[in-house]
Amino acid sequence: MSATILVADDDRAIRTVLNQALARLGHEVRTTGSGATLWRWIADGEGDLVITDVLMPDENGLDLIPRIKKLRPDLRVIVMSARNTLLTAVKATERGAFEYLPKPFDLKELVGIVERALAAPRDPPVVAAEEDEEQLPLIGRSPAMQEVYRAVARLMGTDLTVLIVGESGTGKELVARALHDYGKRRGGPFVAINMAAIPRELIESELFGHEKGAFTGANARSMGRFEQAQGGTLFLDEIGDMPFEAQTRLLRVLQEGEFTAVGGRVPIRADARIIAATHRDLRQLLRQGLFREDLFYRLNVALIRLPPLRERLQDLPALVRHFAVQATREGLPLKRLDDAALACLAAYSWPGNVRELENLIRRLAALYSQEVIGREVIATELGIGRSDDPAQSADAEGLAGVVERHLKEYFAAHKGGLPAAGLYQRVLREIERPLIRLTLGATRGNQIKAAHLLGLNRNTLRKKIRELEIPVVRGAK
Repeated sequence: MSATILVADDDRAIRTVLNQALARLGHEVRTTGSGATLWRWIADGEGDLVITDVLMPDENGLDLIPRIKKLRPDLRVIVMSARNTLLTAVKATERGAFEYLPKPFDLKELVGIVERALAAPRDPPVVAAEEDEEQLPLIGRSPAMQEVYRAVARLMGTDLTVLIVGESGTGKELVARALHDYGKRRGGPFVAINMAAIPRELIESELFGHEKGAFTGANARSMGRFEQAQGGTLFLDEIGDMPFEAQTRLLRVLQEGEFTAVGGRVPIRADARIIAATHRDLRQLLRQGLFREDLFYRLNVALIRLPPLRERLQDLPALVRHFAVQATREGLPLKRLDDAALACLAAYSWPGNVRELENLIRRLAALYSQEVIGREVIATELGIGRSDDPAQSADAEGLAGVVERHLKEYFAAHKGGLPAAGLYQRVLREIERPLIRLTLGATRGNQIKAAHLLGLNRNTLRKKIRELEIPVVRGAK
């Protein structure tokens, strides 16, 4: 079905590309670099779909959306922006945009969005309040973070259960808070509980509360986290470390929508949105019989994967600036990193992810007197030596040194109590997977050669490939 599509962007090249692509699909396309012209067309009743940039010389595309929705509520709007922050995605979604697309965009993806916009019914618009970008919990404009922003924007207005996965230190609780703070339950409480930090015998009491006399030491009634989170959001952090017996009780609450306190008889209705997070591989825990399959599917309704810092290194400068400014609010002096120092950061593996970077910047602000931090200071702080080649310095640390440093940081992150059992197998898995994957890559997927190179029996290699979910090139032996 052909349609008239209005395109507004001050970049002539983008207008030309969209005009050609959409015209090939049989649509009539009208393009302009002016927000005023776009608004005149809309006011005159023209167009079946709008594609608009955010920043134009005479208009902000986000400011146009509420006016468009008021005048022509059935007209769908797709927003594009090079200012690809979480705030842009949130504003576009809250103001009623059909979709938000960060620049540079994939043309096939945009065409697919256009087809969906022309075919799908439109939801009622919601007008957003202005927000200060500096208050945003998530920083970065890398493609990996754009996917996170778009997921948050799509899920914030729902009550869907969300599972956030990612390595330790990637910011899983920040994403959970963003879903709450920008969602429809923002007026309710945000309650977080770390499953790895609570003794097994107390976890049910922590979650569901207890009545007076329910057990030795229960001298008064106590509300659990489910009750505290009524009307808001309950964030179950490190859900992969939850004891198996407590998983059964949690599953029952998610299925039935109610719970009883320990020692209680009167059911209490559960009215909290559930967001869970883990740095562990839940599917591997399923295979090991350590996590309930039915609970996994109850939690994995909507999945958000947070990228490790090494997959979003282009965000390093913005993160460094953000944490440096944060440090000044703690009374520390403002620090700046020179280009060589930033290059040194980019060559580092970041096992502790964004949390490790934040602690580094705070440490630099507290311990060093110079205003501009150079490469030598960074190399010293990260323990990668003083070679002119940061990558070689990191290699000189050796595999044993990397593992030792990672484990030190892991235990430091669990100061409140020992981490969950199974550490030996988890460390082996972390080493085995890249070892086998890279060996298969070096042998171009030939499993016979890979098994010989690794010193493994071929059947053992095949078993490990299945267990570790390592992709295999089709046709490779």
